[in-house]
Amino acid sequence: VQLQASGGGLVQPGGSLRLSCAASGFIFNVKALHWYRQAPGKQRELVAYITLGGDTNYTDSVKGRFTISRDNAKSTVYLQMNSLNPEDAAVYYCNVNIRFVDYWGQGTQVTVSS
Repeated sequence: VQLQASGGGLVQPGGSLRLSCAASGFIFNVKALHWYRQAPGKQRELVAYITLGGDTNYTDSVKGRFTISRDNAKSTVYLQMNSLNPEDAAVYYCNVNIRFVDYWGQGTQVTVSS
């Protein structure tokens, strides 16, 4: 199982980024996919997930600003992040759980600063 995250970077407050996570090594379209983030000194938190049927769920702090989506043909999950603020700065990780084992991408850094 491999998860390759990309799309992070430096953005000003109020700006947008789109993260991508390309997956391989498992049957993509039968698994829920997750985005987590971890800021310095804080625990890793679940930001959003999308089920195999396309249902989505978000942590309260990002509702209305972030959108998770998936392209099963490309085995890729996305996280569109709008109206970013400094509290969103973190390393973002994609995740899949297969047979009770968590697999993680390498993380992509999001920095929000003017």
